[in-house]
Amino acid sequence: METGLGATMATNPYSVDGLNVVITGAGRGIGKRLAIGFAARGARVGLVARTGTELDLTDLEIKHAGGVSHKLAADVRDYERLCGVLDLMRHRHGSVNVLICAAALQGPIGPFQKTSMNAWADTIQTNLLGVVNCCRAVVPKMIENRRGKIVILSGGGAATPRPNFTAYASSKAAVVRFSESLAEELRDHNIQVNTMSPGGAYTSMTDEILTAGELAGWKEIENAENIQRTGGIKPDKQIDLACFLSSELSNHISGKFLHVEDDWKRLENASSSPDLFTLRRVKKT
Repeated sequence: METGLGATMATNPYSVDGLNVVITGAGRGIGKRLAIGFAARGARVGLVARTGTELDLTDLEIKHAGGVSHKLAADVRDYERLCGVLDLMRHRHGSVNVLICAAALQGPIGPFQKTSMNAWADTIQTNLLGVVNCCRAVVPKMIENRRGKIVILSGGGAATPRPNFTAYASSKAAVVRFSESLAEELRDHNIQVNTMSPGGAYTSMTDEILTAGELAGWKEIENAENIQRTGGIKPDKQIDLACFLSSELSNHISGKFLHVEDDWKRLENASSSPDLFTLRRVKKT
């Protein structure tokens, strides 16, 4: 288990207690980490993943610790299937209050001219169009309810160039701009859309980089080795930011691109300038 259900509402001010939260990519990695964290803090969690055994394990861990979760087996690239499993979640618990898009592929690693175009296309299909599909599936009901939160995970390469990871970096920069644009469309419907960069954490992507060796480049290898050694960003940092963006305390925040290491807590009681914490990454007012 990547993190336990030991966190409590008493130690976390960002309440998601009683919310219906759907998390994609919940079978492993940061998606699983967030799913367990949200369940610990009282949310009813819909677990979306395409690998049945991983989905079963996440569901078992949450329920064993007393949380509430439901398996929603689906591939984010399949819009019709997504709509079907989300209807199942609504039937059980009511409307989806929060969507967290964490499903992603790292894609091909190595110089662009040597990468597989099929692998490139698969990465865009999952990391960008998968997010688009999920948002399209929940937005109509959120508009109808005049309430909703969407949190999209970005990643390495969204804010700065990432050589040898062109597919992943391009997809993650694209979801940030998609998030910013969608946020503006939905602002008058009381729906907040934000992007969260979770920072480096030890996942299967770390192992993929280490296995790729020199194709990844020495900086990536050095960073992956450090994450493997230390575990990277602590789970609570990621869970806290995701819960904040899902809670009522962030109703005034939309269209932002926040990294877990940013000073995001200053946004709790105040809005920021339009360009602060966006894809432009302007950090000073």
